Amino acid sequence: MQYLERLIPLRHSPPATAAALSATSECDHVAYEEPDQMSFAEDPLREFAFSNAGEVTRVSEKLSEVDIEEWRAYGWAKFELAITPRDGTPADDALLRLMIPRREVRIRDGIARLRGLTEDDLDRLEQRLIPLGPQEPVGQDLMEPLLNGASAEGYKALVAKGVEAIRGGVFDKVILSRVVEVPFEIDLARTYLAGRAGNTPARSYLLSLGGWEMAGFSPEIVTRVTPSGEVIAQPLAGTRAFGADEQLNERNREELYRDPKEVFEHAISVRLAAKELTTVCTPSSVAVEEFMHVRERGSVQHLASRLSGTLATGGSEWGAFAALFPAITASGIPKRAACDFIGRSEPARGLYSGAVLALDFDGELDAALVLRSVFRHEGRTWLRAGAGVVGESTPERELEETCEKLRSVSRYLVEQPIG
Repeated sequence: MQYLERLIPLRHSPPATAAALSATSECDHVAYEEPDQMSFAEDPLREFAFSNAGEVTRVSEKLSEVDIEEWRAYGWAKFELAITPRDGTPADDALLRLMIPRREVRIRDGIARLRGLTEDDLDRLEQRLIPLGPQEPVGQDLMEPLLNGASAEGYKALVAKGVEAIRGGVFDKVILSRVVEVPFEIDLARTYLAGRAGNTPARSYLLSLGGWEMAGFSPEIVTRVTPSGEVIAQPLAGTRAFGADEQLNERNREELYRDPKEVFEHAISVRLAAKELTTVCTPSSVAVEEFMHVRERGSVQHLASRLSGTLATGGSEWGAFAALFPAITASGIPKRAACDFIGRSEPARGLYSGAVLALDFDGELDAALVLRSVFRHEGRTWLRAGAGVVGESTPERELEETCEKLRSVSRYLVEQPIG
């Protein structure tokens, strides 16, 4: 089976084009933005669902059976993929879901490359390359009072419990999160468009797949694996607010570099990322290419580092993903103990702190960490944010950090028109 292709000069921005395609889609779809490419995929030709961690080793085997030339798969992985026993989930509860689309658009260098099985597929895509009309976000007014609302006191108690566990030697760091409900219907595509204009993400995504809907502006990746076998990790840890006041931003930036708690939290995350890379890469190839730079991500700024290595002989992109998932900066150190604590202490995370994935027939894999997102599932809409807890953490500061992160999404929510 082979895709037909059509090249169309792009008339609007890649995010605007992806939002328009998503808003007019009548089937499962995924829009995914990487630094050099925006992709939109819809209408699954092939679907794969894996219900426990043990099945992940079969992903490559399943994908090798695909009879479509130059395919690209899109999907998501839930955080629970990391904490569920291998035989501990119902067969119908997918923890990893992938699909290969019937119709696809890849946008690069001002050109939209349409792909489909028939000329009608290409026509259907081309007719929808029309941007959405503007609509003002309402989140700034409606959501701000809720950020310190019902979940705040419970979250501070949870942080205190985490600090106690750290001081008792259970783990060195744990990322604890809280949920903020959105009490009104939102227009997901326009929310994505508004949020993308106000954020500077490492990756962004807009999807409806397997019963989950989500728009988000990921600050970092879980990993990227290139066709040549380079494996990349980019942990972010250490946070301060970022806004319109340049002098305050600079003070916060300098404070990040000086704060012992933030520097410690970042350093131990980099150390573990390097250790994980050595399990799948040639050890001598693992290197820290950037250390403790500051990256601006919407309403916050983070300490950020970049590590890379070369896959060892016999290694695979899925082996690299498994070694680095879940992200250190969304779980803790050591991971197993931190994930066990999260599983006992928090409501199920689902896609929050999981991954959105895009992977190619040639072995390239790109996995975005699911943070700074709005979620819709089974009639609920919500936001979720967390903070890295170490021995020096205080409940008040960690709560404040979750509010800073929530604003990366909450202020851009666009209400769904009535009728």
